[in-house]
Amino acid sequence: MFSNRVMGIELSGIRKIFDMAQGEVINLGLGEPDFQPPPEALDAIREAVERGYNKYGPSKGFPELREAIAEKFSKYADITAENVLITVGATEGMLATMLSLIDPGDEVLYPDPGFVLYKPHTIIAGGKPVAYPILQENDFMPTQEDLQERITKKTKAIILNYPNNPTGGIIDEEHIKMVVDIAEDNDLIIISDEVYFNIIYEGAPRTFLGRYDKLIFVNSFSKEFAMTGWRLGYLIAPKEYVEQIGKIHYYSVACPQSPIEYAALTAIRKSKYYSDMMVEKFRRRRDLIYDLLRKMDGVKPNFPRGAFYIFPRIELNADPVEIVKEVVKRGVLCTPGNAFGKIGTQHIRFSYAASEEDIRRGMEIFDSVLEKFR
Repeated sequence: MFSNRVMGIELSGIRKIFDMAQGEVINLGLGEPDFQPPPEALDAIREAVERGYNKYGPSKGFPELREAIAEKFSKYADITAENVLITVGATEGMLATMLSLIDPGDEVLYPDPGFVLYKPHTIIAGGKPVAYPILQENDFMPTQEDLQERITKKTKAIILNYPNNPTGGIIDEEHIKMVVDIAEDNDLIIISDEVYFNIIYEGAPRTFLGRYDKLIFVNSFSKEFAMTGWRLGYLIAPKEYVEQIGKIHYYSVACPQSPIEYAALTAIRKSKYYSDMMVEKFRRRRDLIYDLLRKMDGVKPNFPRGAFYIFPRIELNADPVEIVKEVVKRGVLCTPGNAFGKIGTQHIRFSYAASEEDIRRGMEIFDSVLEKFR
């Protein structure tokens, strides 16, 4: 009855864990800011509805919004509105990208551990997903050897995600250059998922944007402006890429949501202060959860420099999945690392997009559960 395409993928392991939760829980599992959108955006969406922005809009997005995004990122690359496609969240943008670029048999390199969409999207497009490792001892950045040894004549694209989900890792200039050199040498497309672009804690954002011609830059309003439920994202790419990806985008969703676009444009123009405020709070929470984890026996936390996740390695003679199940039973949501790939098996992901009180209480419960496994 069902296609091989759908039978070849499974639901995310993240959702399986969440389904175990009962009643009131401390949520250190879900990947979204625990803030409401900026007040200017909330006012704008009400205004948009009242002013009649309730009809279909341009398939590629409002011209004013595309222009504002191009202007925002013009410091990194020579781009115009023609290089921007507004999507229904970064998720739809990623899938439209894969369906536009990948033919059956094409191979796509993706990070392990990595966000749960990359492998299924490749399979849905008919491609072959090929995982490359990113390890804690390498600050969750790929090595040149690990990438090169996985490239074949069938390799078409490489997916990167920095700041990284699930690890909170960032990428340095040396590794950006290394990846770009490999892509140039092998005529690969780089798909750079940078939805946590603005959530960094030291220095300026490091991006692949403007560093390579065959690049698709994926971003979203979800994390920067706490608009996860509003489902609005965007791509920046060469004009011919936007035209072709725009075909799949049109036949999938017709157009983005007009009231949401209106509000997003307002947020870009007026709400940077709000995004900066969230990042500063995430920084304090990062410091708190790292300090609490590093004091626990059998836990080796990394020090996140971006996003709002920490990905400690569990150095106990125990299955982290069983630990997570016990923690969830005690009312704290977190995610086993194997939900993000085989390399993540000995890890657990915690989101610190939660109050300091919830982080403290959640870590107390986590540590008490670990006592059973020590």
